[in-house]
Amino acid sequence: MSARLVYVMGASGVGKDSLLGYARGRIAGDGVVFAHRYITRAPGGGENHISLTDAEFDARSAYGLFAMQWRSHTLRYGVGIEIDQWLARDCTVVVNGSRAYVGDALERYPAMTVVHVTAPPHVLAARLAARARETRDEIAARLARSAPFVLPAGVSLVTVENGGKLDDAGDAFVDALTRIAGVRA
Repeated sequence: MSARLVYVMGASGVGKDSLLGYARGRIAGDGVVFAHRYITRAPGGGENHISLTDAEFDARSAYGLFAMQWRSHTLRYGVGIEIDQWLARDCTVVVNGSRAYVGDALERYPAMTVVHVTAPPHVLAARLAARARETRDEIAARLARSAPFVLPAGVSLVTVENGGKLDDAGDAFVDALTRIAGVRA
C-alpha cells in the first residue's frame, strides 16, 4: 500500500456522506483513514463533521490548521492539517471535498485521486427535499447552478453513480477505494 489522497466530490444530495459512511464501515482501519470536515453548520444531518462557529473557524484558519478550506452555500468548510501526518504515515486518506475547490486541492496534492459521485437530477431533487433545509425554489435554484469543474490532463478520476440502491453504489465505491489504497475489502 502507498499513501494516497482520495478527494470525493459531487453535487449536494448525491449521497457522498452515505457512501463515505458505507465505506467507513467496511474498510476503515486497513490503512484507510476517513477525514472529517470542520463546518460552520450545526451538528447532524448524517455527516461526520466538527461544527464550528465563524469565530472558531477564523481562529483555526489563522493558526494554519487547515490543509484545505473553502466556502459554499453560505458555509465554511475545512479539512485539518492532520491529513498530512496521516499521508506521511503511509495511510490512504479519504476526504469529502468540493467540486469548486478541486483545482486548489490539486495544487497542494497533485497526485490525489478524484472520485466524482453522480446521480440523476430527479434523485438529487428528492434527496434535497427530504433534508428539509431548503424550500422547493431554493432546491431548484441549487440544481440549476451545477458547479462546473475541469480536471487537468492526467488526473486520476473515478466516477461512482449513486442514483439507485446504496449497496450497489457503496460496493462500487469500496471497490474503487480498495484499488486506490491497494488493500482488500
